[in-house]
Amino acid sequence: MPRSNRAPALPLHPSVHRELVDLLYTALPQVGAIALTALMGAVALATVSGDQGYAVIAVLVLLTAALRISGLLRYPRGCPLTPAEVLHWERTYGLRSSAFGLALGLLSYRALELGDAPGAWISFGLAMSFCVGMVSRAAVRPWIVLLTAAMLLAPVALGGFMRPELPYKLGAAMLLLFWVTLREASRHLSTAFIDRLEAKLALAHQASHDVLTGLPNRAAFLAALESVDTPHVVIALDLDGFKPINDRLGHHAGDALLRQVAQRLRGCMGGQGIVARMGGDEFMLLFPFQAGVPDVSAAQNLARHAVMVLGKPFDLGEAVTIGASAGIALAGPGEAESSSLLERVDMALYAAKRDGGGRWCWSEAAPVLDGCHAV
Repeated sequence: MPRSNRAPALPLHPSVHRELVDLLYTALPQVGAIALTALMGAVALATVSGDQGYAVIAVLVLLTAALRISGLLRYPRGCPLTPAEVLHWERTYGLRSSAFGLALGLLSYRALELGDAPGAWISFGLAMSFCVGMVSRAAVRPWIVLLTAAMLLAPVALGGFMRPELPYKLGAAMLLLFWVTLREASRHLSTAFIDRLEAKLALAHQASHDVLTGLPNRAAFLAALESVDTPHVVIALDLDGFKPINDRLGHHAGDALLRQVAQRLRGCMGGQGIVARMGGDEFMLLFPFQAGVPDVSAAQNLARHAVMVLGKPFDLGEAVTIGASAGIALAGPGEAESSSLLERVDMALYAAKRDGGGRWCWSEAAPVLDGCHAV
């Protein structure tokens, strides 16, 4: 559903939020250009006029520009960040942008306060250049546009209202209306951009996940298997008695059963590793051992637990009971690239099915505990 039809406070998906913040930190050339131009303007006004107020503001421009540029250089692009860290970098960008906007706004205020028409022309031109560029860069996060524009325009409007001439007062009032238009423009731009990112994310999810259960699909599982860099266990699971249930109660009930199976397998993994639907009623578990060595006991316990929970009754409008068979194979990091690993775990699964189901079997290459075990 498009974001424009949803509540504005709806939280962003973490990957979408990260991409939006990445965009904020891609404008080093533009930020550097406006910083240099603003500093040159402030220094020129201070030098020509000899005014100490201009000089102080020039220092503020220098410091806030340096803060902005240092943030752009230090941003950990391409490195993993937690949601809290992403939010920290977004706030850092917004606050530093607002501080720079305030410095430019004070430059215009000082020019209006002194009645320095050339200075007001130069400083207001700098303010508008920064404002337009800031909207093009930060519209993906509207609060940054609104806060920065407020810090920029408030001193300018105040300076205009303090002037005795009516045109200055009218110009100051127009700046307030300009801030309102910025609010609407940034909101619409942000909504459109977020909708596009979320659509892209949804397409990527559909390409790598099973539509029925929401689990990773075969392609996603194989990609994860190739990238795992620690010893791990692969467990292949096949449901016992699924076809009779599907034939008797219909495909709708069969689909509901598969969704419940997926939910139970997620619970078995405890938030670690990967549960994937390989197709039909076949599932696969990938569990890496964090200690760096294969844990035979943990692998067996995981397989036993999966077979046990899938043997408990399911609610399909009536209680139905199926079962599950499992094949287990241990592997080191390098073995994930070999198709023989999946062949071994499939052979172990078929052995469990031949022995009557409701059990798990180790692959022939397992170092210990060869053979099949019933619940």
